Amino acid sequence: MKRGFVCGLLLVALSVGAKESAERVVPAGGIDKALLGQILFFDHRLSFNGTQNCATCHNPDAAFIDTRQNSGQGMVSQGDNPALFGVRNSPTILYARFSPEFHFDPESQSYIGGQFWDGRADNLQKQAGMPPLDPLEMGMPDELSLAKRLLYTPMYVNLLTQHYGEKVWNTVDDVYSAMEDALATFQKESALLAPFDSKYDRSLKGEYRLTPLEAQGKELFFNPEKTHCSRCHLRHSDQPHSQETFTNYHYENIGVPSNPALIKHNGLPADYIDRGLGGNPKAAGDPHQMGKFKVPTLRNVAVTPPYMHNGVFKELKTVLLYLDSFNNPKRKNNPETNQPWAEAEYPPTVAHKMLKAPPLSDAEIEALEAFLKTLTDARYE
Repeated sequence: MKRGFVCGLLLVALSVGAKESAERVVPAGGIDKALLGQILFFDHRLSFNGTQNCATCHNPDAAFIDTRQNSGQGMVSQGDNPALFGVRNSPTILYARFSPEFHFDPESQSYIGGQFWDGRADNLQKQAGMPPLDPLEMGMPDELSLAKRLLYTPMYVNLLTQHYGEKVWNTVDDVYSAMEDALATFQKESALLAPFDSKYDRSLKGEYRLTPLEAQGKELFFNPEKTHCSRCHLRHSDQPHSQETFTNYHYENIGVPSNPALIKHNGLPADYIDRGLGGNPKAAGDPHQMGKFKVPTLRNVAVTPPYMHNGVFKELKTVLLYLDSFNNPKRKNNPETNQPWAEAEYPPTVAHKMLKAPPLSDAEIEALEAFLKTLTDARYE
């Protein structure tokens, strides 16, 4: 069936009675689409057992990451089925609206944009529809099951009809697409998700003065002769920019090692390799994309541990020392394990040329860390 005619007739028929009581739970004038998306974001109906909403793994009180205390230890998120866990760290959704549509750029000969670590969702709307149907996340069996839940909730009957018209109930596809669109609109339009009010932002407006250590870190970050941070972590060529998101949205393999704790926790094979972008159907078959992951935003990086796609590093300073280890013979051991840095999860595509940079002193590492902390939104300082 074209999730489609038969299902559509069912939805339309069932919606008649629901609409009669909808007006009692929604303001007479309705609400805007972004607020509808926000309501959906916090609604447990989107998960099979009703134990999760989008905010479960993207907690607004914790910079929109998963801070639940469970066996996943923040590396990965527990699903609506408590026995199941994801295989990648849940990234913040703050500033996600700025990631461009997933595409291949012929000029740089690289993939850019999209959502998730591997870009498998082209945009925010496509991304919004994936977690409800993922058995490792919200666990709904199919789109029809979720569409029925929206239908049986008078508030949604009213609001979806308000924004998408009576035709929204014609097919399951229409209902599901409307839900995706509302969730995406919330992420695109909510000031909560892109406030640009960190100490760094306030310093650009003359409302905050960087400390000497923060100023030193800023100079290091933006100076390509001293660090190569700006190669991957700047969106705009004209700096400073009032809406800098501190990522170029490209995909790179920076040699991140496997996470043995995650592999053991999820019962994965000891030689498990996350293919990253190489596992994205749009890039599959190209060996040059294996092991690459989307460059994350550095906004709120100080308050969104653990780090990397697999949560292998617990501390921000560890990440800086790790990156410096490619150029600094002093950085022999991972301070979190007191063991030598482990080999890259997928060595063939490691961007050694891009990682090459002048070695940094301990004082410079401290300064960079201080600057990165100025990228924390005011709410989370």
